[in-house]
Amino acid sequence: MLALLRTRRWISFTILVVVVIAAFGLLSRWQWSRAEFKKQERLQLETAAVVNPSALPDDSQLQRSSEWSRYTSRGEFDADHQVVVRKRPLNGTNGFWVLTPFTTERGTTIWVNRGWFAATGAATVMPPIPQAPAGAQSIVGDWRFFESASVADLQGLPAGMVPSVAPEVLPINQSAPGYLQLVSPKQAGLTLLSAPQIDEGQNISYAVQWLLFAAVGMIGWFIFLRREAREDSLAQESVTTSS
Repeated sequence: MLALLRTRRWISFTILVVVVIAAFGLLSRWQWSRAEFKKQERLQLETAAVVNPSALPDDSQLQRSSEWSRYTSRGEFDADHQVVVRKRPLNGTNGFWVLTPFTTERGTTIWVNRGWFAATGAATVMPPIPQAPAGAQSIVGDWRFFESASVADLQGLPAGMVPSVAPEVLPINQSAPGYLQLVSPKQAGLTLLSAPQIDEGQNISYAVQWLLFAAVGMIGWFIFLRREAREDSLAQESVTTSS
């Protein structure tokens, strides 16, 4: 077998196998890192779901808040300035998010995603918005970061409709760097949005598969080498017998 490994053909084949195995190893490592990242996200979400929500901090503290931190606040919705966010599918059905400004008892304003409702017409036609509850309200919401957009994205959209949850396209400015996604209380005519379901199991499965592929490559290389060495040995024995 050692003689075969010194041939040009087997040197080239061995280099190819080593490169392929190294690539499989890197892909496995990448999937493991993705699984670890998703695990941390899942733990953060699970922690947010079980701990008692804290009072909504001031804007300077919100600058340092982690996404999906859960807060409670008391104040009133400003139904006169609420908007809908277009093209927000849920369970395979297209629909809208309803964003309503919420004025806290401290006098600050923060946007609140009150929930989702299904679209019944074109995504550029302003739908009737489920009305926000009047009077003082106690709400619980998950902290979300703003999306990105530009004023140009509003072109062709009716008043009261925005393309994304971005401060550039919202009608009321706020100093907080994000918004709240409502957890409770449930809003009439709207479906509350839940936190995403994060599962790192698929990435772990892929990581193991890439390692198996690498093992198959190594075993296959050895089997081919051993078979060819046996065939060469038999051929030499046949030549010796004939002579």
